[in-house]
Amino acid sequence: MTKIKICGIKTLPEALAAIEAGADYLGFNFYPKSVRFIEADTCAGITSILKRGYPHITLIGVFVNSSVEEVKNTLDTCLLDLAQLHGDETPEMVSAFGGKAFKAVRLPAASYEQALESVYPFIQSAPVSVSPPAILVDASVKGVYGGSGVTADWPAAAELAKRIPLLLAGGLTPDNVAGAVRRVKPWGVDVASGVEASPGSKDAGKMRAFVRAILDIRNSIVG
Repeated sequence: MTKIKICGIKTLPEALAAIEAGADYLGFNFYPKSVRFIEADTCAGITSILKRGYPHITLIGVFVNSSVEEVKNTLDTCLLDLAQLHGDETPEMVSAFGGKAFKAVRLPAASYEQALESVYPFIQSAPVSVSPPAILVDASVKGVYGGSGVTADWPAAAELAKRIPLLLAGGLTPDNVAGAVRRVKPWGVDVASGVEASPGSKDAGKMRAFVRAILDIRNSIVG
């Protein structure tokens, strides 16, 4: 069953709309240069409500080249379950979180062997007890740490998905996510810009349409 993460949540109404749509995971972006940036205090106000009312929803903090101490402090302050490391972090840094972090890898247009080589150190650094995902696969766009709206290398991602629980990101929308799931067969999908009315502002209708496209695949498999 494909998991669904909606990333770049900035307000409580957005969070509630994402949950109502059917999201399993919510992402909060702590990268100051992102249009989806959220202050830790603002996030804590939102997540304190979510933890009480929706304890089954997994809350994830997205970080770009922050220190281990800063990430851990934010996880604690904001009651977050996992850290998504979306910058140039090392496998050793991922390991420092004891299973509560996973790496986002931006796959270049390359062969599967090259793709595997780029992600293998991060797979190896994950503790055996770590829950999925092992990694997130995003598009490779020069100078951009995610949220570009560009699709990832689906063929390479599909090969990786055969071996590891993979969260697929990069240019997913209500219109193409069904094709991505059929092609890649990922453990889960991650969307940000594809469900926005404008950069950084989520659209409830698009979130519902995104989730519905995935549910239609689930129902067709069951049927």
